[in-house]
Amino acid sequence: MTDPSLLFLMLILLAVIGAFAGVLAGLLGVGGGIVLVPAFFYAFSTLGYGGPQLMQVCLATSLATIIVTSVRSLLSHNRKGAVDWDILRTWAPGIVIGAVVGVLVAASLRSIVLQAIFGCLALVIGLYMGLGKAHWRLAEEMPKGARRAAYSPAVGFLSVLMGIGGGSFGVPLMSLHGVPIHRAVATAAGFGVLIAAPSTAGFLLLSLDPAARPPYTLGAVNLPAFLIVIAMTLITAPLGVKLAHSLDPKPLKRVFAVFLVLVALNMLRKVAFG
Repeated sequence: MTDPSLLFLMLILLAVIGAFAGVLAGLLGVGGGIVLVPAFFYAFSTLGYGGPQLMQVCLATSLATIIVTSVRSLLSHNRKGAVDWDILRTWAPGIVIGAVVGVLVAASLRSIVLQAIFGCLALVIGLYMGLGKAHWRLAEEMPKGARRAAYSPAVGFLSVLMGIGGGSFGVPLMSLHGVPIHRAVATAAGFGVLIAAPSTAGFLLLSLDPAARPPYTLGAVNLPAFLIVIAMTLITAPLGVKLAHSLDPKPLKRVFAVFLVLVALNMLRKVAFG
């Protein structure tokens, strides 16, 4: 039987996490997963839930929330005609394959290995957000043929190992290949659906040690975390959007990049020193 006071504390922590993720998503356009995964990890660890499979719970629960947020975002962008459906259609098979392989790999790894992977990739994303320039280009059109066949599974695979949607890898990839930023952000919402839906289905089938997982966890998805975060992001994301229109997003994005780098370094510190 779960201690009611511990359960209440978990619910409060999850509400704060969801509210913060919603504001950031509306303010900076960053996917919630990059915030949710480390927040879930620190919250569940603080409450005494650990073990070799804790990161699987964090990744799976984050990806479950991304299904809802990405679908909502994709429909909203599509109403404005911003989604590049040709990119989405041609990249979909590879992304889905990569996501499925990502679940299989993540299920077999210990939590500490997934922490190290998250820390390293989050560090790269944070540095790109802070130092990247809008005019940087690798090419003037999206990769096709063999390059697309290599890149698209990589986007799905790496995103699942981090528990994030399509924005953190998809937006830079498209921007570096000449896709306008608003179109890249809109299309990356579709990437998020392609990544999160199959991977969440896979994580729901994952068997975890009942003694080491947070209460009310189905497979690797923690249901209270999923429901509370979705509810809070629906409430707070409009606030972030309102702030975005009244503040200059460029310095805020750099502040978030510093925050993300610090989170990544702290995660790597935990891996190295416990």
